[in-house]
Amino acid sequence: MKNSILHQLEILQKASRKLIRLSDKETTIVLNELADETLKNSAFLLAENKKDLERMNPDDPKFDRLLLNEKRLQDISNDLRKVASLPSPLYKIIEERIQTNGLEIKRISVPIGVIGIVYESRPNVTFDVFALCLKSGNASVLKGSRDAHFSNIAIMEIIQKVLSKYDLKEVTYLAPSERESLEHILSADQFIDVIIPRGGQGLIDFVRKNSRVPVIETGAGIVHTYFDKSADLEKGKKIIENAKSRRVSVCNALDTLIIHKERLDDLLQLLKNLDHLHHCEIFADTSSYSILKDNYSKNLLHRAEKSDFGTEFLSMKMSVKTVENIDEALDHIMEFSSKHSEAIIAEDAEVLEYFLKNTDAAVVYANTSTAFTDGGQFGLGAEIGISTQKLHARGPMGLRELTSYKWIVKSDGQIRK
Repeated sequence: MKNSILHQLEILQKASRKLIRLSDKETTIVLNELADETLKNSAFLLAENKKDLERMNPDDPKFDRLLLNEKRLQDISNDLRKVASLPSPLYKIIEERIQTNGLEIKRISVPIGVIGIVYESRPNVTFDVFALCLKSGNASVLKGSRDAHFSNIAIMEIIQKVLSKYDLKEVTYLAPSERESLEHILSADQFIDVIIPRGGQGLIDFVRKNSRVPVIETGAGIVHTYFDKSADLEKGKKIIENAKSRRVSVCNALDTLIIHKERLDDLLQLLKNLDHLHHCEIFADTSSYSILKDNYSKNLLHRAEKSDFGTEFLSMKMSVKTVENIDEALDHIMEFSSKHSEAIIAEDAEVLEYFLKNTDAAVVYANTSTAFTDGGQFGLGAEIGISTQKLHARGPMGLRELTSYKWIVKSDGQIRK
């Protein structure tokens, strides 16, 4: 397996040079054609996806991530067209100047080169990653999970069909889904420029600890919303319900509601729809449990253990933490946050600014649902992931974050004394 993978990566690296010569107009044509082919082959894609779904328990939180249907394929096709229509991030002048010695110095954006993506259970990522990499001039190595084995092979078949028409078949590579192939991808620093893991904390930790290739961490979101004593109840109800229930299996879904002790009497109202409409399980600390025990659905209410904080549930579950003040809320977030998305609901302007300034996360919200942490919602188009680190990129990573830069220096024969 190792020799086969390394051979394919070598071919990929050489083929990546073709993308430098590819015009943005040509890239747009390829992506729009792929959008068409996706819909034309929807029956095939859904049949292959069904093979994967049949191997997974429908109660598994990953089931929703794995699922493809007609609407999701239409959304994927639309997203491909959106990426195609975005301005190219390449060869933009970042800065330029002429030195006193006559050197003309310019810094321009360029492709990173070869990008490896390691991801779990989400076949739509195969489309997204390929499109973003192509648009930004990068070759792509895609390492999906065994859960989406048949789906990813089918998707790559459609991608390769389109690429073959333009002599670009080798600019993307779907690595074997077997777990054993991952170690060969992570050690291929001679062929891959950066690895981006997308998935749970376990996957991210494994990639970070075992990769010889530089890593950009994305994905795991342990998300908090703090309901301050100055918060508006109606705003809070809508924001909390949306952040938790809009789509529970994504990384920006709410995991822990932090509530000021002076607003505990409003807790039942805040969680009313989560109880009656969404049947959300609640893991409540001592103070919040005493408020909920007689009115929240008994089969959905549990006393919180410490392990219920700092957990990315990815399902209709949420913990509740009571605090004395905003500093205690910030301390709790600092201890348990994955630095993905954090929010405050408050009307006190000073409290809002204090929270925004003192919260260390890629995205910090005021009176807003964390469901907006998404490249499309930020105007970036599709995203490669949500970076939770601080080097190179942070937050939603779109096309611009998939570029590096180089210096161009010209002169009329200058030499250095």
